[in-house]
Amino acid sequence: MVTAIFVVIEVITALALIFLILMHSGRGGGLSDMFGGSVGAAAQGSTVVEKNLDRITIAVALVFAFTTLTLDLLLQ
Repeated sequence: MVTAIFVVIEVITALALIFLILMHSGRGGGLSDMFGGSVGAAAQGSTVVEKNLDRITIAVALVFAFTTLTLDLLLQ
């Protein structure tokens, strides 16, 4: 039962990571520009949207790493 819960969390965080990474802007802009970023703001540095997106991505990545390690220990 506990393993099933961690598998569900693992799948949800994996999908969230894919979505969040695609939201990041690359060299030529990205999907994050649709939600508040602009060319002028991108030239000045990171916007608040980009900083928050970075923080959320790091938090989800940490949850993903934790569940991966936990599943590894549970399934041995």
